[in-house]
Order: sequence, then structure tokens, then C-alpha cells
Amino acid sequence: MKDGRRLAWREGFLPQPVVRFTGERTPGGRLKDGYLTAFVNLSCISRIDSVDRHLDLLDTWIGALSAAGLHASRLTITGSTQVWRRGPVSGVTLLIDCDGVGLADAVLLRHTTNPAMLASDLGSGLERLRWLTSRLPWPTAAFGDQADRWDVDLLDAVRTATLLAMAGIQPAASGPGQALRRVLRRVPPRLAEAGLGRLVRSQRGYWADIGMTGPDWPQLADTIEHEVLSGGGSRQG
Repeated sequence: MKDGRRLAWREGFLPQPVVRFTGERTPGGRLKDGYLTAFVNLSCISRIDSVDRHLDLLDTWIGALSAAGLHASRLTITGSTQVWRRGPVSGVTLLIDCDGVGLADAVLLRHTTNPAMLASDLGSGLERLRWLTSRLPWPTAAFGDQADRWDVDLLDAVRTATLLAMAGIQPAASGPGQALRRVLRRVPPRLAEAGLGRLVRSQRGYWADIGMTGPDWPQLADTIEHEVLSGGGSRQG
């Protein structure tokens, strides 16, 4: 879309791993319920030939949410039809809430100088879907039984670090490596000294289930433990 080319590397239904440091936190610095640093965005991304097609896809998405247990009566769509512009791409974004909790967004994209070039991008967070459909406590919905044994912020840090390391990112003072170093500041050295293999193995399995590839868990655990124990995770990048 940015290049004005009718080329799609991938389209359709795509589970996408996301790392984002904008999750809301309590005054004490803990992540609020519903927020993770690393999560799965379930997206439907498609080239389209009209705005009506985007609306058809949105209707289908709402139907899918209903089939998953989130009836349309629980959903609220908000936003503005005012077109935003970011460089060569323009769009309209609508937000979907479920029971007052942010759940999904629907973005209509177009090339600014070639309005006939359109795309639809619909997305919902997997972990929030599980939370809202299961009605489990947020920590359990996000991390399963591990939430009964470990602090949620620790699990969030290990999950995020595992994803970044699976993508081939190494700790560094700047760039993506700085993001890995940043999350590892939340891992206590005493736990790394004892070994994080079991936690890393579980989180690697989580990402592998959505199609992520990368080093096996012993190598990932070694990378994470070495960084924490070397003091890199506690230094400013």
C-alpha cells in the first residue's frame, strides 16, 4: 500500500505476534488487566475493490465474534469517519468494544493518490478474546495455570523476551535489541540463576502454536539467562 503496488506478501486470516510497550499500567507500574507487552493479533487483511466490501468483511467479523460467544448485543462500535493520513496511506479506523473493553479495530486503507487501491484490515487480540469468552480472571486467560505460580509481570517479560529472541534479536544498546534488554529488566537475577528453562519452553510453545519459528528453548533460555545475569537487563540501553 505504501509503495502503491498491487503486491501482497500475505493476505487473508493472519495470526500476528505483536510487541507493544504502550500497555496501560497501575500507578505502581504493573500491567492492568487486558494488557500485555507481547500478544497475538488475529487479523483479516485483504485487498478489496470497494468500501462496501470492507463493510461486508466487518459484518462477517462481527458474525465470527458472535459464533465465538461474543454476541453482537455486547459489542459497541465507535470512531470517526474522518480520514487520517500517514504519508502515502490514508484511512478510516473504527474501534470495537465488548462490555466496555477494547477488543478489535476495523481499518479501511487506501493509497492517497490512487484511491482505487483499497485494503481492509480487521483485527482482534487473541488473549482478550479468550478473556471475554471464558470469563476467567485475566491472568489465567493470558497465561493459564502458570498465573497461579508466577507473577504476571514476570510471565509477560519472559513471553516477550522469548518472542524477540525467536525472531533472532539479540540484546543490544539500541534498536530491537534494546527492546529485549528493556523487558529483561523485569526478570530477577535470582530466578535466572536458578534457571528459566521451564518458563521459556512454555512460552516458546505458545508462539510456535501460531506459526513462529526460531531456536529451540534451551538456546532461548541460555540467551535470556545470560543477559539477565550479565547485568545487561538492569542497565540503561
